[in-house]
Amino acid sequence: MDPNASFVVDQYAPRAADYVTSAVHAGGADLDQVEALLRERRPARLLDLGCGGGHVCYRAAPLVASVTACDPTPSMLDAVQATARERGLGNIAVQHAAAERLPFADGAFDAVVARFTTHHWQDRDAGLREARRVLAPSGLAVFIDVTSPEPALLDSWLQAIELLRDVSHVRNYRVSEWTAALARAGFAIDSLTPRRLPLRDFGEWTARTRAPTERVAAIRSLQQVAPEAVRRHFAIDGDGGFTLDTATLVARAA
Repeated sequence: MDPNASFVVDQYAPRAADYVTSAVHAGGADLDQVEALLRERRPARLLDLGCGGGHVCYRAAPLVASVTACDPTPSMLDAVQATARERGLGNIAVQHAAAERLPFADGAFDAVVARFTTHHWQDRDAGLREARRVLAPSGLAVFIDVTSPEPALLDSWLQAIELLRDVSHVRNYRVSEWTAALARAGFAIDSLTPRRLPLRDFGEWTARTRAPTERVAAIRSLQQVAPEAVRRHFAIDGDGGFTLDTATLVARAA
């Protein structure tokens, strides 16, 4: 395995159960939107790319013929398999792979969903090209992630706290970066839905990545000295809770 990919795996291997039970990941309007799209389109073969705790899989399984949960972290895949068995979802299979090097044939899937994963990819553009390659010509692609604000001040502050919380963080991309990258990879965007994601429980947010005490303290220190523009945009409260921007991009092959 590539040393960079191995680094991400090492960070997430102990945390699989935390992501299966995470309320932030298990629900949300973005996941409801994915379910509605699948009910409408009824794709046969779905790829959950960077599946993490498998929450797209569990929503999708009753609506499609087969789901492939793909992730570079074996313990995540083990957790997805176990949860699928517990829920009686027999059409979920797992595949160990990084987004940048997918072991699937061209056009193997009628739908590809990547939710809260792209900010971990070592090579975003390679991952998007692979997503486009394995998508059938008439297929559906949905990309969901935290996005960074366009102003440099807000972008820098967000990347700083994300890296302190999780050293495997690569980048939360601006919407302008997303749209340009998807176009380069061969996608046409059908819709873009921005949302705000409140994270009011600071302790749960840092505990999920098992951030060391000194890095948690550094995040709180940055919050306390943040300029007013940062405090206002991210709605930072006295306990460290704040709000992130997210986007759901629905796309197809260009």
